Amino acid sequence: MEGRPRAGGRCDGYRYKGITVRRCDGATVRRQKNSNKLTLHQLVTTFDGSHTLYVPELDEHYHSINGAVRESEFIFIRNGFDICKADPLFIFEVGFGTGLNALLTAINAMNGTKEVLYTSIEKYPLEKYIIESLNHHFFAGKEGKNIFRLIHSTEWGPMHRICRNFNLRKIKGDLITDTLTGTYDLIYFDAFGPDKQPEMWKREIFERISGITRTNGIFVTYSAKGEVRRNLRSIGFNVTLLPGPPGKRQMIRAIKI
Repeated sequence: MEGRPRAGGRCDGYRYKGITVRRCDGATVRRQKNSNKLTLHQLVTTFDGSHTLYVPELDEHYHSINGAVRESEFIFIRNGFDICKADPLFIFEVGFGTGLNALLTAINAMNGTKEVLYTSIEKYPLEKYIIESLNHHFFAGKEGKNIFRLIHSTEWGPMHRICRNFNLRKIKGDLITDTLTGTYDLIYFDAFGPDKQPEMWKREIFERISGITRTNGIFVTYSAKGEVRRNLRSIGFNVTLLPGPPGKRQMIRAIKI
C-alpha cells in the first residue's frame, strides 16, 4: 500500500473556545459539529517541526510525517518549480489542501524572476479554524505570515495578485466531474494516495490532466506506484522515477511528449 507515513498514539483532551481539542503524542485534534456530521482533523507536528493534518476517515495525512515542508519543497519546488523554465509559468495544482504548496511557490516566485500564475482545485476547502492552527508560515521567511493569510483569505474563483511574481486562482470544484480550462506548464499532483482515493489516480483523470498540459509540460507527484506510471505512459508522458524525500524511496516526474 502506498500513502504517507502514519502517526498514532494515545490521546487526552480538553476544551478550547468551544472546540474539543485532543493531543496525541504531540499532535492536536479539533472536533467541530456542522449540519451533517462531525468533522475531525488531527493536527500533527511532523519531523521538521511543520504541521500536517491527519484525516481518520481516510487514515491518511495531508503531508509526510517525516517533514511536511521538507516533502513539499523536495517534490514540488526542487523537482518541479526549479526545473520548469517557462516564463510566465502556469501551474495547476490538484489538491489545494492546507495551501502549503502554494505558499512555498509564492515565496520562491517572489524571490525569483519568473511570473507565476497558479491555479489550484479543491473539493473540500478547510475551515478557517483549522487553517489558523497551522504553522506553515513560520517556514516561509518574514513575508510568510502575510502571504499565507492572503492565500487563504482571497475569494475562490477569480485570479488574485498575492505578491510579487505570484498570482493565485482557487477553484472549489471536483477534478473528476468539472470542466478543466486553461493550459499549464507544470502540474502539482497532490491528491490523497492511490490506496485512499483510487478514483483520483485512474487513467481517465490523467487524460484530463494531459488535456490541460502543454507539450513538454512537467508533472510531479509524490507517488511512485506502478499503476500511476503505466497510466501516465499510456497517455503520452515520459515518466522518470526520482529519489524521493526523506521517508519515501521514490517519486515521479513526467514530461508530456
